[in-house]
Amino acid sequence: MVTWYLGVDAGGSHCRARLIDGTGQVRGTGNAGPANMRIGVEAVAAVLNDVIDQAMAAAGLDRGRRSEIAAGIGIAGLSRPGSAEALRAIDLGLASVALATDAAIANLGAHGGRDGATLILGTGSIAQLRVNDTDFAIGGYGFPISDEGSGAALGLSAMRHALRALDGRTARTPLALAIAARFAHAIPQAIAWMDRATPADYAALAPIVIQHAQADDPIARSIVEDAAGHVERFIETIFERGAPACALLGGLAPHLRPWLRARTVAQLSEPQGDALDGALFLAGHAAQDVKAA
Repeated sequence: MVTWYLGVDAGGSHCRARLIDGTGQVRGTGNAGPANMRIGVEAVAAVLNDVIDQAMAAAGLDRGRRSEIAAGIGIAGLSRPGSAEALRAIDLGLASVALATDAAIANLGAHGGRDGATLILGTGSIAQLRVNDTDFAIGGYGFPISDEGSGAALGLSAMRHALRALDGRTARTPLALAIAARFAHAIPQAIAWMDRATPADYAALAPIVIQHAQADDPIARSIVEDAAGHVERFIETIFERGAPACALLGGLAPHLRPWLRARTVAQLSEPQGDALDGALFLAGHAAQDVKAA
């Protein structure tokens, strides 16, 4: 018999769990490191077991009571071929496990399980939609091919500008100088960094771009305005595809929102809940007014 519900948000940088009882009362939580499917199914299973144990311990439950828990788990990278099948083959000892991508549970949480869309702007970018109870995504194909309007995209544009400025092919604006200073204004150092840089490394440059755009650096403004244009097109496509509402999520969202047109901002809605709320909905707990312990 299911008497507990567990929501898990397993992302590329951290994994969170929330355990509630049948009334929606939060009884335990868990936190751990990355659980993206890129680290391998066995490593993901280990992280999941860790956060489940943490949440159960906080609730005063021993491991033998896992069979009373229905879980909804959102995992980054789940759409990779074979990932869902590999994870379903892992026995977590739970009464039931419903799987989705981390973007899907964020969307469920933002709209209380109802139809709607979220545009997630962070290191990468992806639009997640639920239309007529059907879930699908737009974009999010990976950096540098995709992830338009993301932190990684802003950082890549800034690096390109800095290298051109060091070459003398474009003006040495304050943005170019700020980026170049990170590499002692030496092209070989910048190239060595790029050889091993990850999307998160590029995204770490985004705040510098935003700061200089706000200070009216012409190149920084053009980079941010271009990103805002991609966000505008994302939002237009979301509504064209039939979503009744759209919320912006992700760490970059509040920084790009002021660069959007007023008519676009007027179309946006505020999220009703977070990804863990969505995971709990996925687990079978319909009430979204989860109460803190």
